[in-house]
Amino acid sequence: MISVSALDGVLVIDLTGLSGAYCTKLLADLGADVIRVEPPGGDNLRRLGPFYKDDAHPDKSLLHFFLNTNKRAVTLNLKTEDGKNIFRRLAKRAQIIIETFSPGYLESLGLGYSSLKEINPSLIFTSITPFGQNGPYRDFKGSDIICWAMGGLMYLGGFSDRPPVQGYEYMAYKTGSMHASVATLIAFYHLDKTGEGQYIDVSVQECVAQAMENAAQYYDLEGVVRCRQGLRQLEAGAGIYPCKDGFVYMLVAMRGTLMRWDELVDWLIEERTPKADSLKDSKWKDKDWRQTEEARNKFYDIFTDFSKSHPKLELYEKAQAKGISLSPVSTIGDLFENPQLKARGFFQEIEHPELGVKLLYPGGPYVLEKTPWRIRRRAPLIGEHNTEIFHYELGIPKEDLGALMSAGVI
Repeated sequence: MISVSALDGVLVIDLTGLSGAYCTKLLADLGADVIRVEPPGGDNLRRLGPFYKDDAHPDKSLLHFFLNTNKRAVTLNLKTEDGKNIFRRLAKRAQIIIETFSPGYLESLGLGYSSLKEINPSLIFTSITPFGQNGPYRDFKGSDIICWAMGGLMYLGGFSDRPPVQGYEYMAYKTGSMHASVATLIAFYHLDKTGEGQYIDVSVQECVAQAMENAAQYYDLEGVVRCRQGLRQLEAGAGIYPCKDGFVYMLVAMRGTLMRWDELVDWLIEERTPKADSLKDSKWKDKDWRQTEEARNKFYDIFTDFSKSHPKLELYEKAQAKGISLSPVSTIGDLFENPQLKARGFFQEIEHPELGVKLLYPGGPYVLEKTPWRIRRRAPLIGEHNTEIFHYELGIPKEDLGALMSAGVI
């Protein structure tokens, strides 16, 4: 017997682009009925690679595959009067609308929150934009890299002697999407308790700034401005170190605190690492010494003489047994072979009947016992559910759908 998903029965209208599609994916994978509304011919997200077997077809984008699991899709030209009227009928039935248009665009079409709440007073309407709905940057264009930079996190990325770098693919947008999904679920909880809908204004810049780790606390408590570290050791015993098949990250000392330093030194001595016994000298207890270039270089040479002869998973397992904070720097290939992810069934096969294959997908970011997360179906083809939604659910006659298609409405 399959358990009921957390958002079963919740209708979400998805008007998002790249900056918000992960938000609606999270809701869809929790069981919501997410209807993705795209312009005729499909949206731009479908044209972003990589593509299945390098076939640059809008129904074969791997990014689209990942971001649109469990969703249904319709095509609809919102610039036409017929398209607007059909959208209003969808909006009247929905509990949630999520969009990523520029501030004021949907209002200019008569499809903004102020208009739609007149026909659906309990509607939750979430807008995700680079800088929010007000302020001096409200109308500025933005992209993932701009939001990453303007939010402050780019300053911390990369090497100290080089310009800052962007985080991995669309991390600012995913950060904004995650915050938007949480805010939307909080609003839905309020709706469930009170019957009141509301408007949610999400600024991706603010979401990135919120994720600045402890940079603000460093400055507030110690007057220190955090900077880019790259692969450099923060101090002897803290940093990224090479091993036989890649890299490991280790933390046994940090800003005056020793964490399993003695256990690490004993381990190195047990393994007959050259000069390991020199790490027992009392000067290594002094944080000022550990932070000198001489100390960092000496520790690096001693530890890597040992680590370079061992694979990262072996180092990780032995370090864990000794209570030493050391972890592998995993590659994508490592993740597929990771025993923990395998044991929890993280990766899931999803069938693509039109391709005649099953593809492997990242699984849920959490496990809910009573209302499980699950992928029920692959991402939709362009306009795959036009007839299902427009005819069978909204009652538009099939002959009218043909006319609407010819007129460029759907």
